[in-house]
Amino acid sequence: MGRLLLILVLVLIGVWLVRRALARAGGAAPRPGAPGAADELVGCAQCGVLLPRTEARSAGGAAYCSEEHARLGPRRR
Repeated sequence: MGRLLLILVLVLIGVWLVRRALARAGGAAPRPGAPGAADELVGCAQCGVLLPRTEARSAGGAAYCSEEHARLGPRRR
């Protein structure tokens, strides 16, 4: 049992080292799914839901989640 555990730990360390070396060699290429500037989240001025800036509707300098909320305008507090 101890031998199996030792082999498993050594394999995990080897995989970690290889992935680390490949990441360094690959440069600063963004990973798929990693947040970037294009995926910046903004809150709807009407309901507060968070959505990517690229999917938001803009009206009057504010971001909205839908055309209906853009038509209603910002929420009254």
